[in-house]
Amino acid sequence: MSAAPESGGPPGEPPPASGSRAGRNLPMAIGVGLGLGALCIASLLIYRQSFVVIIAAAVVASIWELRGTLAQARNIQISWIPIVVGSVAIIALAWPYGQSAQGIGLALTALACMVWRFPRGASGYLADVSASIFVVVYLGLLASFATLMLAPDDGAGRILTFMIMVVGSDTGGYIAGVLFGKHPMAPTISPKKSWEGFAGSALACVVAGWLLVVYLLDGDWWVGVVLGVIAVVMATLGDLCESVMKRDLGIKDMSQIIPGHGGLMDRLDSLLATVAPIWLVLHYLVLT
Repeated sequence: MSAAPESGGPPGEPPPASGSRAGRNLPMAIGVGLGLGALCIASLLIYRQSFVVIIAAAVVASIWELRGTLAQARNIQISWIPIVVGSVAIIALAWPYGQSAQGIGLALTALACMVWRFPRGASGYLADVSASIFVVVYLGLLASFATLMLAPDDGAGRILTFMIMVVGSDTGGYIAGVLFGKHPMAPTISPKKSWEGFAGSALACVVAGWLLVVYLLDGDWWVGVVLGVIAVVMATLGDLCESVMKRDLGIKDMSQIIPGHGGLMDRLDSLLATVAPIWLVLHYLVLT
């Protein structure tokens, strides 16, 4: 989810053919987003452990997406099999074993990536292994914090709080950016992201955090406000980090596997950057 919204094209440039000033096929994006959201909510309400399967599936698909993108753009060959196995293990085992599974799983997966790369020789070894370990941390490790968030008795409510806040940030920022966006936030990284859009994201996140923590998690209102501030900052930074990666690789989207959205990584960037800080706040400030 991109939390820092796009404010439209350059002055004088007509809107994209889709009719969206932010460059999305808006009806398609809304339809796909609602479908994915309904799937996630259904899994949480019916049998919350099944959400771990959704997390793992999203991570595996993202690894495959990054594998192709890195190979095509930079001829970097990541050790995708150890990454997939290690990431899924970290995500699944974080439920029963917590942070121990995260640390041990990350270390063992990194070693497996280093050994797996041996047969291809010394040329490009450091680049390939570095990229492999980056993918494990960025996808496997960060996504496993969603499992930690899900594990308590009120885990479904915590995940819903997390997801609604990030979606609210994206939606509030998108609306504010399209209607009022004039001042670029980071013109050299993502020229269409505006400060007005960020303000819309911040307002949506703080209000959502306040309401969700109070009425869904039975926590204090000020925890929701803190959560909202942290969420909007981290979601925006996550979106900008992925923009930097795409600029470095010379691509617009990671792929086109999600109609109206681009690549899966284009939707997960803000979620991945936000999940660990939100877990931390909820873990220590909202008791089960």
